[in-house]
Amino acid sequence: MTPAALGFRMPAEWESHAATWLTWPRREGISFPGIYDRIPPVFAAMVRAISPHEPVHINVWDEKMENEARDALREGGSLNGQIHFHHFPAYEPWARDHGPVFVVDKTSRAIVDWGFNAWGEKYPPFDLDNEIPGQIAWIRSLKTFNPDMILEGGSIDTNGRGTLLTTESCLLNQNRNPGLSRGDIEQRLRDFLGVTQILWLGDGIVGDDTDGHVDNLARFVDAHTVAVAVENNPADKNHLPLQLNLERLQSMNDQNGQPLRIVELPLPSPVHHEGERLPASYVNFYVTNGSVLVPIFRDSNDAQALKILGELFPNREIVGIDSTDLAWGLGSIHCLTMQEPAPNTIDQPGNL
Repeated sequence: MTPAALGFRMPAEWESHAATWLTWPRREGISFPGIYDRIPPVFAAMVRAISPHEPVHINVWDEKMENEARDALREGGSLNGQIHFHHFPAYEPWARDHGPVFVVDKTSRAIVDWGFNAWGEKYPPFDLDNEIPGQIAWIRSLKTFNPDMILEGGSIDTNGRGTLLTTESCLLNQNRNPGLSRGDIEQRLRDFLGVTQILWLGDGIVGDDTDGHVDNLARFVDAHTVAVAVENNPADKNHLPLQLNLERLQSMNDQNGQPLRIVELPLPSPVHHEGERLPASYVNFYVTNGSVLVPIFRDSNDAQALKILGELFPNREIVGIDSTDLAWGLGSIHCLTMQEPAPNTIDQPGNL
């Protein structure tokens, strides 16, 4: 039987967490060429914002990497009893995409082990990254469901009530599941995540090598509200695709047939490194039990984004984390984190 038939669903990110999972970056990895030493302090800042509210579990290769990570966290004032290490190796640090997707029912939890192929086999090897969900399921003694489909966690977002956001440019890309039709993909999302309403957006933002992950474009902030990235400069390459996504959302309904409430978030000014435009977006925030980690980019729009998200999450601490260097890895805070829901998950106040 499928998870949905057994009563499982994918909870929303703002529902209660048991923990957050991270994967520590490798100096030898390909994500941060030339700037690796600037990345561990950003991880320390993230852990410092998460660990007061929930445990943080960090995947590392071995004892040597664990000691390096401990030193970086200690230097950043982030090492405490809430931090736990696991010798589960992965080539790159993007835990949102290679990590497990958790589902819950009224009494238990399980893991959906989607396949991972490094965003359409762009960055081999990826065999170790693909093993992470199974290793976490093992250490947590959780049942695993295998949909036989490639899917990254950053390509989907749910309100926990039955509605899921995704993009055509990613999930329908032939570099993921060439043997599956749109209908096949929708059925697997329904069967394995317990959703009933699937909302398709179009293209992603410039520089996004994931083929358009939705976590840079639009995110549920409560059961009825979606924060969506917009670019108001008509001359910017992101203006038109984001406008088209906005127009789609404005015509969409939730699982109960009710129109969505749409809140616009600006993009930062274009972020470049070595002449390359990077996929910088405030929508790539991460929600913990008591905080919201928001990527900021040393930009004049940072304050506005923090203000808007503060109004959307009034019961949580809003923490801006400089993600300019993370963007060189073509990702940000949400891409690096994966929430583990608490058993018998319940909503947090203010996000029902």
